[in-house]
Amino acid sequence: MKRHNINAVRTSHYPPHPAFLDLCDELGLWVIDECDLETHGFFVLGWRRNPSDEPMWEDALVDRMRRTVERDKNHPSIILWSLGNESGSGRNLSAMARWARERDPSRPLHYEHDWSCPDVDVYSRMYADHAEVDAIGRGEEDPLDDAELDARRRRMPFIQCEYAHAMGNGPGGLSEYQELFERHPRCQGGFVWEWIDHGLRQRLEDGSERYAYGGDFGEPLHDGNFVADGLLFPDRTPSPGLLEFKKVIEPVRITGDGDAGELRVANLHDFRDLSHLAFEWTLEEEGEPVAEGALEVGPVAAGETAVLAIPELPATTREAWLTVRAVLAAGEPWAPFGHEVAWGQVQVTPAPQAEGVPAAGGTTTRGELAVGPGGFDPATGTLRRLGHIALDGPRLDIWRAPTDNDAGTHGPVKLDAAWRRHGLHRARHRTVAVEPGPDGLVVRTRVGTAAWDAGLDVTYTWRAAGDGLMLTVAVEPDGEWPFPLPRLGLRLALPRALDRVEWFGRGPGEAYSDTRRAARVGRFGATVDELQTPYVRPQENGSRAEVRWATLTGADGAGVRVEGRPHFELTARRWTTEALDATTHTPELVAGDRVWVNVDHAQQGIGTASCGPGTLPQHDLVVAPARFALLLREVGPSR
Repeated sequence: MKRHNINAVRTSHYPPHPAFLDLCDELGLWVIDECDLETHGFFVLGWRRNPSDEPMWEDALVDRMRRTVERDKNHPSIILWSLGNESGSGRNLSAMARWARERDPSRPLHYEHDWSCPDVDVYSRMYADHAEVDAIGRGEEDPLDDAELDARRRRMPFIQCEYAHAMGNGPGGLSEYQELFERHPRCQGGFVWEWIDHGLRQRLEDGSERYAYGGDFGEPLHDGNFVADGLLFPDRTPSPGLLEFKKVIEPVRITGDGDAGELRVANLHDFRDLSHLAFEWTLEEEGEPVAEGALEVGPVAAGETAVLAIPELPATTREAWLTVRAVLAAGEPWAPFGHEVAWGQVQVTPAPQAEGVPAAGGTTTRGELAVGPGGFDPATGTLRRLGHIALDGPRLDIWRAPTDNDAGTHGPVKLDAAWRRHGLHRARHRTVAVEPGPDGLVVRTRVGTAAWDAGLDVTYTWRAAGDGLMLTVAVEPDGEWPFPLPRLGLRLALPRALDRVEWFGRGPGEAYSDTRRAARVGRFGATVDELQTPYVRPQENGSRAEVRWATLTGADGAGVRVEGRPHFELTARRWTTEALDATTHTPELVAGDRVWVNVDHAQQGIGTASCGPGTLPQHDLVVAPARFALLLREVGPSR
């Protein structure tokens, strides 16, 4: 937790092991210590006979609060007591609060499930969306019927005791929440649900293992994989969500302006200056390091910002980025010397304009349609060969294996259901025309689904470009589309030997429209297997964002290079999206005889609708006319 910039823990829904509080005292984590009270099951009964309001339960519930406080009262890490969680409202909560205040008036009280807040000292909510958080921060939330209670609540600080649901791929929208927390003094921040995926290691009859979840043990009543909703995988390794969270909440913010030659280092700590950190910089030209050094920042006080000049840098002609890292100047009990706390990037040289490559000739026919190094199926216009590389595609792809947040199990938005209801998972492609010409090849297709009259008219225009192929794709929607698309891009199949991937773009980890703060611009390499994220329930994963170019090669260095005009999003797998969608546990995925590559113009954002709000409008892939282009080349010794 400390290594990922987390500064507070809510121990929902029970007091933790005492040793955990010892660690929080020692290492420095604020704690909301929560009493062991949750009566959420009474929700399905309309809260009838809820123990929170039944007199016969008063002594038992006050006793639970007493035992929590008496056991943990001497831990300085505890800053609030919490009466419990998701237990409705009632007189027994008031009795618990009265006892706690009399015994320990030094700590404020928390409880979320009664929004009128009669017994507590902070206004707490779960999964309030960005607009509501903004309204609460301004003190403009919907009023309570009781004017006195309303005035009292408006004087309270506000926290989200849960605000992002870390289930599967996600959560998205963290950076927009953080901006609100920092903008409004009333907003104190929030807690992610939750820390660890609760998959259980299960050995199957064939000797293989998987992480099991609800329904895997024959139980008749369960919540599926809704127990797998943490920032750590079941084996305690960090998920991409934890890396994103670390970046969003980093206590030092490094920004700058390459044109102005200026860096800004903001200290977001409440009490500590920056003398415990050292600052290092690296200059990379198209992802290759060309210079490095130390940056003298000084002991910037808490809440202050230092404005510095960008160091003297060597000249660069290709796209170049300056990366500044804040690292521990000395070891701490929770991390060694050199541990990275925060980082920021400034572009110092823009990408050069892509050169226009003159057409190298039109279409020829020798048993296939040929355009430059490309060989095409004369009936469908599908690319079958790039130089010596056999492939299949690319063709338009609009489907992704829905994420837990797309499914929206306990959230207000259920995109997966809408997508399947309209058949996006079974879209078909019909070739309308294949038009060879003196300048290249034009292929016109229609993408649609059975039992629905909307569709997409797609035009692929192929031109020879030097030793490569330039592809321009134009997409025109037809009909009414009442939802955003899962993705909009191209999918192609390559030989399975092309399993080494190098790219210049954001990385090294996965990133989507609203989960890309942790991905920095650079040059990265990985195998196709290493690009996969092992979510407990298989779903869309592994996309690399803002890719300028990527190569997929085999052991001999031969393969394919894809260049964006200007960027694309890259996914590469040993199985199809349909196989990913049909599988319920990651170990069930079986490598095929090809590598399936998605080169996306865009994907739908992630959001947190598995148990919270969906994506913000700016991250919705709204159906609209689109145009994008790529350059494909064969690379390596086979040339």
